Amino acid sequence: MMREFGRIFLDHWYIMFPIAACSAAGVAIVVERALTLKAASAVDKDELLGFIQSYCMHGQLQKAIAVVSQSKGPLPNIVRAGLISVANGQTPEEVQTAMDAVALREIPRLGRRIDTLSALANVAVLLGLLGTVSGMIAAFGAVANLPPADKAKVLASSIAEALNATGFGLLISIVLFAAWGWLGSWSNKVIDDVHEASVATLNFILSNKSKIFKG
Repeated sequence: MMREFGRIFLDHWYIMFPIAACSAAGVAIVVERALTLKAASAVDKDELLGFIQSYCMHGQLQKAIAVVSQSKGPLPNIVRAGLISVANGQTPEEVQTAMDAVALREIPRLGRRIDTLSALANVAVLLGLLGTVSGMIAAFGAVANLPPADKAKVLASSIAEALNATGFGLLISIVLFAAWGWLGSWSNKVIDDVHEASVATLNFILSNKSKIFKG
């Protein structure tokens, strides 16, 4: 079966190779995005906020900043910007502006290139359909001058081969759409966690500024 598919793949390389390229690009995006989201979600927001609140309530703002600086990712970067702004004695509006500025830079990175998977899935389907149409045109052209007894056999064989392009394109498309949905859901969850923790941190440090600076 694999040998037969390989022969068909090579016979229709002008369609199969672009579909395979869509697959390879999709796999690269899935791996890169999965690693990025895994790193972003590795930070335990509850634990991080617990440390920050504990240090801040004891007037140890610089230690809180040092703890946050040890972690990498959107959430620690946003929270650190707010703490540094508070340490510099800025107003509540300036603190929020500092955190928003970092959030505008960090959060879009979480969803970057995910929608490309949807585009690749659509392209794979369209390429498969194009391969089938072009294959059927060639099949009908090939049997035009054959004896009637041979036409049905040759035509059936040619159409079967042409339909493999659509089958291959649909298979790749289904996988890419599934990956798109999975990564999209994951990125939305990470973004929601970042927003929730950022707002909680902002509210905490602004409502407890007197205690934070008591030391």
